[in-house]
Amino acid sequence: MMAETADRRDIRSLSLPDLEDILVSWGEPRFRARQMYEWLWVKMVKGFDDMTNLSKDLRARLKEEFTFFTLYEDQVQHSADGTIKTRWITHDGHRIESVLIPVQDDGRYTVCVSTQVGCSLTCAFCATGRMGRKRNLEAAEIVDQVTGVNIQCMQSFGHPITNVVYMGMGEPLLTYANTMESIARLTAPAPLGLGMAARRITVSTAGIAKMIRKLADDGYRSNLALSLHAADDAKRNEIMPINESNNLAALMEALEYFYKKTANRISYEYIAFENVNDSLEDAAKLVKLCRRKFPVRVNIIEYNPVEGVIFEKSGENRMNAFAAYLAKEGVTVTVRRSRGKDIDAACGQLANK
Repeated sequence: MMAETADRRDIRSLSLPDLEDILVSWGEPRFRARQMYEWLWVKMVKGFDDMTNLSKDLRARLKEEFTFFTLYEDQVQHSADGTIKTRWITHDGHRIESVLIPVQDDGRYTVCVSTQVGCSLTCAFCATGRMGRKRNLEAAEIVDQVTGVNIQCMQSFGHPITNVVYMGMGEPLLTYANTMESIARLTAPAPLGLGMAARRITVSTAGIAKMIRKLADDGYRSNLALSLHAADDAKRNEIMPINESNNLAALMEALEYFYKKTANRISYEYIAFENVNDSLEDAAKLVKLCRRKFPVRVNIIEYNPVEGVIFEKSGENRMNAFAAYLAKEGVTVTVRRSRGKDIDAACGQLANK
């Protein structure tokens, strides 16, 4: 389970061309690389011995030359509402969490994945940010969460996962290369990946303008969610310090650029805090942000209690009035009730408890 010798590279960090070149240099046919990629990224085996269509000699050499890092299931918690939270242990002993959110009424089975061990951002409401950032997760470790939770979904509900949201521990755009590589593996057709539709994947960001632009420039095909939580800079600075270097004007310009180049769906995540950001005046400011040169939908989210944090969730009447104001002004809005609160699996609660 612990890290192996540093001179051996993780086999899943290799691109297909890299793997082809290595195998050819060993005297193996080039097509062996594609066979291996299918074992690595479609069948998601846990070791070289499972690659049964490779010779014993080749498997032995692979074990000598490479290592094979995977996640190990540490703890599984089941919520009364059907949500399942899993804590995983990485090869070097860190713990991360992912969440399965089943919404059986409309056939959605969503896995919420982590991209970092902890988080370097210090959003005032979030338990993960209080951990600090230990390291970024590798692309394979992100994909392992998806495939591991998919097994749980089949076992518990008889249905595969339908959606992936990058809304767990960490900021996906601060581990950009690994996030994008994991999406490539999820969406690539077999034998190079799992063949998921890009539109079934959503990356959520606290708001890093230059990286939103980079998503557009790199041909990103999935959905984008901005964790907004306040519609003016003064309040957002207090709630989310990242806003001090990525203010709302910069973020709106970046989102306009993103939509112009990709036409991908954009949503705002807006946690409602009692007497902080849930007044009708706040709603009016949010309406203005929703009238930019790109369509947007707003997801209003119940706040979930975090130990040591002073925020309280908005009352039912205030939250409903806020949503009604947005709807009256023509904004597409959904009020999302939190799932998995009883096992600390809801938005902002992931902290390895």
